[in-house]
Amino acid sequence: MHDDASSTDLAASVKILVAGGFGVGKTTMVSSVSEITPLRTEEMITELSTGIDDLSGVEGKTTTTVALDFGRITLDPSLVLYLFGTPGQDRFWFLWDELVRGALGAVVLADTRRLDNSFAAIDFFERRGVAFTVAVNCFEDAQNYTIDEVRDALDLDARTPIVLCDARDRESCKAVLITLVEHLITQARTSVA
Repeated sequence: MHDDASSTDLAASVKILVAGGFGVGKTTMVSSVSEITPLRTEEMITELSTGIDDLSGVEGKTTTTVALDFGRITLDPSLVLYLFGTPGQDRFWFLWDELVRGALGAVVLADTRRLDNSFAAIDFFERRGVAFTVAVNCFEDAQNYTIDEVRDALDLDARTPIVLCDARDRESCKAVLITLVEHLITQARTSVA
């Protein structure tokens, strides 16, 4: 069988994780930006999670991701991103070790109402040498902070991109992913030079 497609006609596929603490909007982000019907592994939060899952700050949350979310977005004809949303509760973090395999980068979604929940995700990617972008999901009832204030609060290196976003908005999420891809390209060029 002969394939007439040249290698330049094939899109590069990139695995990206969308991570962060419990209830920051990971499922929402993957769902809003995906060009395919996203795969979601959400289950109802029941009384069995009482004392196990910390619902402070997200008391109205009724479902939770128990394995992963999966979506896909084509940024241009030569680049397709496969998005893997991680579960946020501590008890499912063992899955992160499997999900990170083969990932070129990550988005750490943050909620300024509970910014301390971002430290574990940031530490996870820093320890593994996985490049990431922090995306601050701007909830309507959250106080607004500047990017510099968020950077200081999270003690992030000046080279780590931080963007403000709305996880419900496709174009906003797409801008986050473009920022991450640009960061990955910059890092690749820097390591070659």
